[in-house]
Amino acid sequence: MSLTFHWFLPTNGDSRHVVGGGHGTPATASGRDRPPTVAYLSQIARAAEDLGFVGALTPTGAWCEDAWLTTAMVSQNTERLKFLVAFRPGFVSPTLAAQMASTFQRETGGRLLLNVVTGGESHEQRAYGDFLDKDARYRRTGEFLEVVRGLWEGETVSLKGEHLRVEDAKLARVPDPVPEVYFGGSSPLAGEVAARHVDVYLTWGEPPAQVAEKIAWIRGLAARQGRTLRFGIRLHVITRDTSEQAWAEAGRLLDGFDPETVRSVQGGLARSESEGQQRMLALHGGRRDALEIHPNLWAGIGLVRGGAGTALVGSHDEVAARIKEYAALGIEEFVLSGYPHLEEAYWFGEGVLPRLAAEGVWRHPAGRVETPATQVPFAS
Repeated sequence: MSLTFHWFLPTNGDSRHVVGGGHGTPATASGRDRPPTVAYLSQIARAAEDLGFVGALTPTGAWCEDAWLTTAMVSQNTERLKFLVAFRPGFVSPTLAAQMASTFQRETGGRLLLNVVTGGESHEQRAYGDFLDKDARYRRTGEFLEVVRGLWEGETVSLKGEHLRVEDAKLARVPDPVPEVYFGGSSPLAGEVAARHVDVYLTWGEPPAQVAEKIAWIRGLAARQGRTLRFGIRLHVITRDTSEQAWAEAGRLLDGFDPETVRSVQGGLARSESEGQQRMLALHGGRRDALEIHPNLWAGIGLVRGGAGTALVGSHDEVAARIKEYAALGIEEFVLSGYPHLEEAYWFGEGVLPRLAAEGVWRHPAGRVETPATQVPFAS
């Protein structure tokens, strides 16, 4: 088995400091340090492609640029990299979404992956004209994926559901290959949707024991549907030649957190309806001390950022060891990021990936043979 690694396109802006925001909170001012232009995002994408990342995740929401349009433009400046496009099922019809995905596949040579985001914050959903409550949104997501998957298989689909209705829907051209569907969620209804419809279940970077519980939960639900899923994890990374250098960088980022910004972001996130977000908040409780919640797993990012709030911090060898620890639980795909995203892609790609290759758990998608670097070309 070869592990799969994806990077992140910061369509909310990039910086040498943490860009906060997400889950209904606006991006922080640091996001203006490096605006998310197509030129800059393409630079990150080309670096990720060269280093051996398979794909790149783009976020969704009012705090960032539109994922579909941005990745369509960036794809023209890359050759192999896939795009894990986050989108919300309630904002477009399932027939149109299936058609958009099919077009994207043809125009990029099959480089689309879909990250289905049901939407955890009702106030943000209402800004887009969506007034369903959280449970209803998950039920609608199930109906949405039922239609989309049928269309992708070339079927003529009619559905009179609780929230969606289509009649004699059919695509003139089906996608080839069919995009894989990624999805995350910690509520009971989220688990049911994952078990029935998705290919890869994603979790945020919780400690291994909690991740193991989630994997067992979803595996059990999927087995009852006669299905098997793959599992992925979403993490930030701070990896350096030595552990001391990595933790010094984590300390530098933490020192840049304005106390008022932390209070404001934590206050907003505390009102989140997302069970996954509440699990992230519980890892640090809004405190700046005791942020290493498992060896080399740091919860500091979550003080100012919604969603993924933990980072692997350590030497290249330590970070590689933690990745293998998660892999032993059943995690096959790692969706990673770091500030700034261009430099951190090189730290990880030249420091950690060759070590994993040497141990036989990863290989470069282009077949390149990697050797561990003792020093990477960028400094933070």
